[in-house]
Amino acid sequence: MLTRRIALLVFGALLWCTLNLAMGRALAADGLSLTDVAFWAALALLCPWIALASANALIGLAILLFTLDPPAHVVPALRGLRPGIPQGRTAIAVCLRDEPMAPVLQALAPLIDGLPAGYFALWFLSDTRKEDLRTAEDAAVATFRAARPSAPIHLRRRERNTGFKAGNVMEFLEAEGAAFDYLLCLDADSEMTPAAVLKLAAVLDAAPRTAILQQLIVGRPVAAPFPRLFQFGMRAGMRTWATGQGWWQGEKGPYWGHNALIRIAPFREHGKIETLPDGSTILSHDQVEAIRLHGAGWGVWCLPEEEGSLEGNPPALPEFMARDLRWAAGNMQYLALLRLPGLDAMSRFQLLQAMLLFLCAPLWVLAFVLAVLLAATGGLDGVPIAGLMLLFWVTQHAPKLAGYAQVLLQSAQAARYGGRGVFLRGAMLEILFTTILSPISNFNKARFLAALPFGAKMGWSPQNRADRGVSWGDAARLLWPHTLAGVVAFGVLAAAAPWAIGYALIWAGGLLVAIPFCVATASPRFARWLVGTGVAATPEELQAVSRPGSSAA
Repeated sequence: MLTRRIALLVFGALLWCTLNLAMGRALAADGLSLTDVAFWAALALLCPWIALASANALIGLAILLFTLDPPAHVVPALRGLRPGIPQGRTAIAVCLRDEPMAPVLQALAPLIDGLPAGYFALWFLSDTRKEDLRTAEDAAVATFRAARPSAPIHLRRRERNTGFKAGNVMEFLEAEGAAFDYLLCLDADSEMTPAAVLKLAAVLDAAPRTAILQQLIVGRPVAAPFPRLFQFGMRAGMRTWATGQGWWQGEKGPYWGHNALIRIAPFREHGKIETLPDGSTILSHDQVEAIRLHGAGWGVWCLPEEEGSLEGNPPALPEFMARDLRWAAGNMQYLALLRLPGLDAMSRFQLLQAMLLFLCAPLWVLAFVLAVLLAATGGLDGVPIAGLMLLFWVTQHAPKLAGYAQVLLQSAQAARYGGRGVFLRGAMLEILFTTILSPISNFNKARFLAALPFGAKMGWSPQNRADRGVSWGDAARLLWPHTLAGVVAFGVLAAAAPWAIGYALIWAGGLLVAIPFCVATASPRFARWLVGTGVAATPEELQAVSRPGSSAA
C-alpha cells in the first residue's frame, strides 16, 4: 500500500500545483493587491480537498473502466470468493429511537426471510423513550416474530440512552452480543439483501484480520424530489471516490456506522468510546471506532460495491440541513482527538478528512465574499476568472462527473438506468440541483461553525424520515438569512460590477432562490413528474417497476 499512497500524494500534489498556478495567472495579470492575496489564500486552502477529490475520482474511474472486477481490485479477499453458508453466527442489530415501525419491518422482512436459518439472529436495540411508541414497538415486533416462528427475533430496550447509538451497540455486545461472532449493524432506514450480507460474511470468514467490512450505501428508491436528486448524484460520486480511495487506503478504510459487518471480539476490545476531555459524548463515533481498530492492527475495509446496500435520505431540505449540522457538530469534536498521542498518519488523515468535509464550507463563503469585493473594486477580469471558475468547478465535482462518465461509457451500466438518454437527463437535472443546493448548504454550515466556538449545540435527536411537503412560510422562516445574504451580495454586484453577475450565479445563485428551491424540491407534483418520466430513477426503482404488479416508488 505504501507505493499506492505515495502515488496518490504525487498525483494530488500535481493537481494542487495546477490549481494554484491557474489562480496565480488569473489574479496576477494586473498585479496582486492585498485582497487578491486573501482571495488566493482562501482558494489555496480549499485546494488540498479538491485535489484529493479529483485524484480519488480519476483513480476510481480508471479502475471501474479498465479492470475486470473493480471491487476485488480494491478488496483482495474477494478474489475467487464464493459465498455460501457462513462459518460464524451473526447478530443483526437494528438501532431504534422513536421510529415508526412499519417501514423498518418492511425493509427487514426480505433480509430475514432470505438468510439461512441458524446463522443469523435479529435484535432490535431500542432507545425509544415515549411510552406510546414503546407500546407500538412491542406490538410490531411481536407480530413480526409471530410470522417467523423459526427465526430468532429479539427486542432489547435500555432505560437510559447513555452514549447514544454507540453506547447502545456496545452495551449489547458486552451482554447478549458476546455469544455471536459477527455483528451486522443497521440503522432504522437501512435495507440490505441476503446476497450482500452473505458476501460480507464470506469475506470476514476468509480474512481473519478484518474487523469491519463497510459496503457502499446508496439511496432507497424514492419519489420525493430532494432525496431523489441528491442521492442520484451522491451515488455516482461515491462510487468513484470510494473505489479510488479504497485502492490506496486499503485496510485502513472508513466506517460509516451502519450497513457494515463487524467482527465482534476486536470491536468489543478496541471500539469502546470514552467521553472527550471536557466530559461531552463523542457524537460521530464511527470514524473513532475505525481508527481504534487501525491502531490495534485490525483491518477496516471499504467494499466499493453498491448492490444490495441501501438507506433512506432526508426527505426535504430542512431535514438535510439539520442532519448536516449534527454531523458538523460531531466531526468538529475530532479536533480534540487529533492531538492524542499514538495515532498513526492514516488515522490522523481519517479524522482530518472528516473535519475538512465541513471546514471547507466557511472557506467557500469567504472566497465568494472576497470575489465580490474584488469584482466591485475592479480587481477581477472576466476572461481569466471564467477559466479559473471552470477549472475549479470541474475539479470540485470530479467524483460525480467521473461517475456519470462511467455510466455513459459502459453500456451495461447505462442500461441499468434505462439507457443513456434518460440517465443523461437525470444527470443534467441533478447538476442544476447541486448548483443551487451547494451555496445554501455551505452558507448554513459556515454560520453554524462560526457559532460553534461560542456554545452552539446540535443534539442527536430522533430524525424525521417522513416524506412531506414544505410550506412557503416554513421555508421563509428557515432560509431568510440565506436569501438576505444572496440579495446583499448580488445587490453589490449589480451596482458595481454587473458583468460579474453571471459568474456569481454559478457560485452562489442558490442563495437567491433558497426559499422556492426548498418548496419545489418537496413538491408532490414535481415528484409525480420525476417518477412519471423516469428522471433520476435508480436501478433498484427500475427493477421494482419492471416486476409484475409493481409500481414506482
